[in-house]
Amino acid sequence: MKKIINASGAPAPVGPYNQAVRHGNTLYLSGQIAIDQASGTLVTGDIVSETHRVLQNIRAVLQEAGADMENLLKCTIFVTDIRQYSAINEVYASYFREQTAPARELVEVSHLPKGVHIEISAIAGL
Repeated sequence: MKKIINASGAPAPVGPYNQAVRHGNTLYLSGQIAIDQASGTLVTGDIVSETHRVLQNIRAVLQEAGADMENLLKCTIFVTDIRQYSAINEVYASYFREQTAPARELVEVSHLPKGVHIEISAIAGL
């Protein structure tokens, strides 16, 4: 059975989708961008700040579903500048223990919604 998850601690969807969908013991998280839920504004300026905000939004959606970052199985990271890989990786690593970090890929794309520089989608096991 499909269950919709929308967390008040993460920004509302900006289109016709939900923050996450649970199906059985799997949680599919839509891509999160660097929108600050409290103010509704984009976090811009540098990739480090954007990456932190995206991961905080993912954490909020996971918490709404009764999970945490340890439940993540796979992340897909979309970036507009692959040269930011090291900075993104440093922030990303601070959210996981090496032994339990999810599988992932990082893909460079030409554009992302609202002109952001990073978007992360994920799959979690519950």
